[in-house]
Amino acid sequence: MSFGELAKWIPSIEREITRGYTDAGDAAPRFRPFLGTLSGFTLRGGKRFRALLILAGWQLATHRSPRPVLPAAAAMEHFQSWMLVHDDIIDHAETRRGGPAVHRALTASHRSHRHLGSSDEYGVGMGITLGDLQEPLTVEAFLNVSVSAERRIDALEEYARMTRSTAFGQLLDVHLGAVPVGQVRPADVMMIHRLKTAAYTVSGPLRIGALLGGGSARLLDDLEAIGTDLGVAFQMRDDVLGTGFGSELAGKSANDLVEGKRTLLVVIAWRQADRKGRAALERVLGKPHASALDVERAQDVIRSTGSLAYSERRISLYARRAYDRIGAASGFTAADRELLREIGDRLVHRAT
Repeated sequence: MSFGELAKWIPSIEREITRGYTDAGDAAPRFRPFLGTLSGFTLRGGKRFRALLILAGWQLATHRSPRPVLPAAAAMEHFQSWMLVHDDIIDHAETRRGGPAVHRALTASHRSHRHLGSSDEYGVGMGITLGDLQEPLTVEAFLNVSVSAERRIDALEEYARMTRSTAFGQLLDVHLGAVPVGQVRPADVMMIHRLKTAAYTVSGPLRIGALLGGGSARLLDDLEAIGTDLGVAFQMRDDVLGTGFGSELAGKSANDLVEGKRTLLVVIAWRQADRKGRAALERVLGKPHASALDVERAQDVIRSTGSLAYSERRISLYARRAYDRIGAASGFTAADRELLREIGDRLVHRAT
């Protein structure tokens, strides 16, 4: 089954997502309006990529219809919303998925109803709590998968491992945001990519799907290695796009620069730049109101120091290593290899 064929299950996944919020609201009617906020946020956008990787992992393990693991696919979407709601609070983001970030929507609601206290504090507090609420919805969805109890436990153990890894990566990411750029090592950035993005974007979902399907230890090891390489390449590509390179295709701006993110692009450029180049970077990093001219100058520093070219080489290295692993693994059919290569192409060779 190709990735495109798996994508035909997205409407079914979204019905499972809706069911999770509806069932929770039926159990606690007083909280339906808040669940409606979460439901609207989760369903208003997103490519359902992590959910589809659950189906892909199941397909690689069983070569059967993914219908039994649709609740697990929905679980990954609850998890993703949990991460995004909290990320937007940490990053002081105003928008997400074509609308207001959850905490900003709640801030606006508080203000429009003239409730007591600070609207901003209400929005943040409610956003954190609603993000937390996604975790029991995630676990409940995993428990609803119609496989043996042993396989569900295996999948939940992998989910716990993935969540812990993601949290460690986020801790390091937030911490390094408070450290001078010159003190951030390239190895620190790559550790974040492995712990956070690779774990919950690629390797975790693939392994959870495979565990639910009773996949072998060899398959799980292959998916860990392939998923980690593709996840790191995916994040590095995202950083390139988020720094404004290729944005004429992606419709993205240089948000990562003005938000002060310690990407590999910035860390390498800082190490290679002269005093003038570092000053150009400093005028932009963490400066939301930086001028367009200053942003262009910072981008020029990233190009001229060879940092952009270095990131592109690293992306190619990780992608090539993943494809080599796909070709060398002995347990895959020709269709399996094609599915994994298609996943890799969608992750790495993209403009959005």
